[in-house]
Amino acid sequence: MKVRFLGASTSVTGSCHLITTDNHKFLLDCGQFQGSDDMDELNAKEFDFDPAEIEFLILSHAHIDHSGRIPLLVKRGFKGKIYCTDATADLLTVMLKDSASIHARETEWKNRKNQRAGKPLVEPLYTMKDAEAALDQVVPVLYNQLIELNESVKVVFNDAGHILGSSIVELFITENNEVSKIVYSGDLGMTGRPILRDPTIIKKADYVIMETTYGNRVHEKNSDSIERLIDIVLKTTRRGGNVIIPSFAVGRTQELIYQFNRFYEEHSEYKDELKKIMVYVDSPMAISATEIFRRNAQVFDDETREYILRGDHPLDFPNLVFTRTSEESVMLNTDPSPKVIISSSGMCEAGRIKHHLKHNLWNPKSSIVFVGYQARGTLGYSILNGDKKVTIFGEKIHVEAEIHNLEGFSGHADKNGLLDWLAGFKQPPKQVFLVHGEEDAKQEFAKDVKLVLGYDCTIVEGDTEFTLTKQDVISIDEMKKELVSPEAIFEIKKNIASVHNALENILYNTHLAMSSDLTPEQITEINNILISLEKNTYSLGAVMSLKAGGSAD
Repeated sequence: MKVRFLGASTSVTGSCHLITTDNHKFLLDCGQFQGSDDMDELNAKEFDFDPAEIEFLILSHAHIDHSGRIPLLVKRGFKGKIYCTDATADLLTVMLKDSASIHARETEWKNRKNQRAGKPLVEPLYTMKDAEAALDQVVPVLYNQLIELNESVKVVFNDAGHILGSSIVELFITENNEVSKIVYSGDLGMTGRPILRDPTIIKKADYVIMETTYGNRVHEKNSDSIERLIDIVLKTTRRGGNVIIPSFAVGRTQELIYQFNRFYEEHSEYKDELKKIMVYVDSPMAISATEIFRRNAQVFDDETREYILRGDHPLDFPNLVFTRTSEESVMLNTDPSPKVIISSSGMCEAGRIKHHLKHNLWNPKSSIVFVGYQARGTLGYSILNGDKKVTIFGEKIHVEAEIHNLEGFSGHADKNGLLDWLAGFKQPPKQVFLVHGEEDAKQEFAKDVKLVLGYDCTIVEGDTEFTLTKQDVISIDEMKKELVSPEAIFEIKKNIASVHNALENILYNTHLAMSSDLTPEQITEINNILISLEKNTYSLGAVMSLKAGGSAD
């Protein structure tokens, strides 16, 4: 068995890993490269394999740096199934169509320039038709469900806590009647964060493919970043400026909405002042993603679910305004009222955020607040690292606004979080491959793993292939024991999922359906019954998902 790293091996974008066994070839992710022009050019290159030979693709989550080249893969001949969680499948519908639209607009702009310069026209990386074709090949599955992909490959998706639907992938690959286990971390989230559950701790693996985005940095506490954000908003709006937040449409935007909701509700001392500060989410994709979040509360953490059960949805509050049309977006930059604008893209490379930066970077009254990773070569990286002049839409803009970086909002685990997750394995894996990180982050994280956990990691550099040995493999009997006889509980888990979904619909619609004739006591009783049903069902699901010894009985 071999693993070849074809992306995210020298940076944090373009995630793509090829697994080759005796009889099968499949991919882990197929993401888009982002950053400099050189990085962007990598997207159009031919794949280093024949897409038609790829049997299937396993997608860890919907972010474009992990999914963005899937339509291109389909365009060039891939006809297999794309396996991902159901929430990821929902988000992918928005993400890939939006990406296709961006490629179409950028190609149109380039071709206008090329025509004027007498240069040949170019084609978009892929079209909306390609994106829709890719979506037709998506197969949604549930967390903690053992899926048999063929006679020798099985997969389990575990919650990674990074964005809605994000997964840690467990692969069980049989060769010569022996099973090797590969764990692919995808992107790991922070523990103790709102909305999403913490990353799943995996106890055993032969091989681990692990991200290292923040492998050499420790985030400030999330609570500290929240306090700083509110302080920035109040100070900026008091002096008549706007707060511009470049934010990834999926994940960070929803957490920001959640935190603003809580602040507006819990700080009565600023009640009169806050009434005048509107919070705009100016990103059609972020708006659609937020709607998908609302429909997938079955994967929220307990705190957020309790929030919903109290009758208040955490992704909505009176001062929140969603702007879909371009006309509404333009008006935000002509309205003199101080405001908060959350807009994508998170690295400032495309979308409406560039317009808002153009109208606010030069203004010393305004503030630009970064809440996510900025890859080298991006506009966001230039601004965050102190460039005093940047080019936006061909125009030089002088940077006078206050620039802030709130890493406590990052959706990626920091160095300590990565170490804690890796320490969850009961014994050291035979090999840990470090990917999805800048060179210094991977190097420093490898040193920390050696210091703290006592074993070496393999630092992946560029297009590299490794042969995975079969010694000390997991036996088939051990795998079955580890997964608590997954074949026996497969049907039960599907039934549990159906009950979950039915209960979600009941819980969401209870308050709307309640007649005004009901007394408060009756309403409370109904809520308590629903909460009890919901909690008992999730407890059953948790029991059926245990990965310790025992039987399905």
